[in-house]
Amino acid sequence: MATFDPASALAGKARLEPVTFADLSGWAEDDHAAAFATFLKSCRAAETGLTPLRPAQAPSLDLTGACRAALETTIVAPEDARGFFERHFQPMRVAPTTGSGFLTGYYEPEFEGSRTPSATYRVPLLDRPDDLVTVPQGESLPGLDSSLQAGRRGPSGFEPYPDRAAIEEGVLGQRARPIVYLREPADAFILHVQGSARIRLDDGSVMRVAYAGRNGHPYTSIGKLLVEQGVMDLETMTLERLMGWLNDNPEPARALMRQNRSYIFFREAAELAEAQGPIGGAGIPLTPGRSLAVDRTIWPYGLPVFIDGTLPHALDRTEPLRRLMVAQDTGSAIVGPARGDFFVGSGEGAGTQAGLMRHAVSFVILKPKARP
Repeated sequence: MATFDPASALAGKARLEPVTFADLSGWAEDDHAAAFATFLKSCRAAETGLTPLRPAQAPSLDLTGACRAALETTIVAPEDARGFFERHFQPMRVAPTTGSGFLTGYYEPEFEGSRTPSATYRVPLLDRPDDLVTVPQGESLPGLDSSLQAGRRGPSGFEPYPDRAAIEEGVLGQRARPIVYLREPADAFILHVQGSARIRLDDGSVMRVAYAGRNGHPYTSIGKLLVEQGVMDLETMTLERLMGWLNDNPEPARALMRQNRSYIFFREAAELAEAQGPIGGAGIPLTPGRSLAVDRTIWPYGLPVFIDGTLPHALDRTEPLRRLMVAQDTGSAIVGPARGDFFVGSGEGAGTQAGLMRHAVSFVILKPKARP
């Protein structure tokens, strides 16, 4: 029977070091029942054959077996959940070959918008165009550069999909229908980075939007560019400062945002209840504080990951973050064996905290034990 072994994906990038649960600071104090409930969401999705929005590494037979065991387990007390993880998994610390683990945060923003364009609501979110071809995970398309994750068919084969600047200039025409209009280009750009949002419409209703595809070009961090240009410094950069600069400097901001050639397409997520989180790469609603975005070329969805890092509440106020999370999402900027993105939640407060998260982290996967 197969065991979970990411050796080929980790080759030259990191090594796995076995540790004990007793070695994990904060393990005993964590809310294992909350982690188990999040793990169950992934297991139920796998059991029903749900297709991920952004395919990741396939789960091993051992991880599938642990999921089946979870579906058959009744949790009465928090210690039952802790016992489940300790029986079915072996903690393995991910030691990068160079550097260290790194954790950022993301959230589901809320913006004002309208289903129809106007002088106030003028920036469209586009649905997935009919000619977009996404490159399957681990594969390539003939004639397309390996750095591109999507393309389209041209007269002589596959070709790169238009970049952000060309799409914003209207090159797609009727191929990509606007699903909603926002106030500011910065609103749309931040939504592209976060991948989902709640839109408070001018008629009083709330619309949820979810990721539907991307043009396949590599992601470029505009925050990093502003730091390199000396406009801001990393230590004091917050999401509010970044949004303020983008809105106050429309022409430089437009040129800056177009340096990120990646462009995201959306769909209306009418199936989501108000209390549910946004849809992640695995295709299921995310759980605030328990869902983690990982590098999908290395890790499978549903993998439990224990992180030991820092949770900021302000630039000068932090606390330890020691928590068992579940890989349920991915992102263009989430690259590397010990790279994680922490889903904080929805709304302005979540955005403030997510914007402060950029800290070193100890990244410990729970490797499923071999099934008997």
